[in-house]
Amino acid sequence: MINYPKYEENLSLVRARVARACELSGRSESSVSLLPVTKNHPVEAIEYAVQSGLKAVGENRVQEASDKRDSYTDELRWELIGHLQSNKAQDAVAVFDRIQSVDSLKLLRRLDRFAGEQGKKLAILLQCNTGKDPNKYGFAEEEVPSVIEVALKMPNLQVDGLMTIAPLDDDPKVAGAAFKSLRVLRDVLSERFAVPLPELSMGMTADLEQAIAAGSTQIRVGTALYGEREY
Repeated sequence: MINYPKYEENLSLVRARVARACELSGRSESSVSLLPVTKNHPVEAIEYAVQSGLKAVGENRVQEASDKRDSYTDELRWELIGHLQSNKAQDAVAVFDRIQSVDSLKLLRRLDRFAGEQGKKLAILLQCNTGKDPNKYGFAEEEVPSVIEVALKMPNLQVDGLMTIAPLDDDPKVAGAAFKSLRVLRDVLSERFAVPLPELSMGMTADLEQAIAAGSTQIRVGTALYGEREY
């Protein structure tokens, strides 16, 4: 695990990239939040994020996040960004403040059920495979209108917006196209259902510039902040 001064240096570099991307896109820096991805890093990664003023962390696995949350008592928003199996939905509802990776109707219904049982209003994002990558989870674009119609009627869920992961490709235009498709989809859905859907979670270390240019409101960054993960 890197030390805190190195983390601060990395964070400054990431923020400079964000600032430059926002400048080129004519956007305010405040319109893009940074979600530090602490998966497969020790609890110190979370402490670094909090010490630097960040208010949320992203984790991939329910058990890992649960263990970390038990050992970290400061107020912090916990977001699940990894694939969630429906049989772990109950535990995920207990651990996370928002689940970004909702990718099936079965999971959607289970999250609503368990959120109700636990007496909470659970924030979610619908994961969309706008890059049409067979190796990625997420709803196909044509599925999303009917899915969001169902989700908006669920009493224990709050649909904050959409999330995507771009295909792995050396051509930055591939990621850019996937991100633009998500923004267009959000705009269409927002108008059709008369809901704001403010969050567009898209962009990671390698493609955050393309994501910001396309309208991302949250970038998920791990490697650029913490270095390689300790698997």
